[in-house]
Amino acid sequence: MADTRDPDEPEWKRKRRLAAIFGDVEPSVTSDEKDDARPEAARESASEKWLKEQVPPHHGQ
Repeated sequence: MADTRDPDEPEWKRKRRLAAIFGDVEPSVTSDEKDDARPEAARESASEKWLKEQVPPHHGQ
């Protein structure tokens, strides 16, 4: 198969064209690069939250 790319086409334009055809294949920022500023309580699952609520008051937290 022959390479039919236009050598004068800028990289940003090529990426936009390919994204329009195939969708955004690679995110610009991956999950490990994100600064997750959510508090710890927002990250816990429902089962973790339920478990913490079941601790008796005399047990301490």
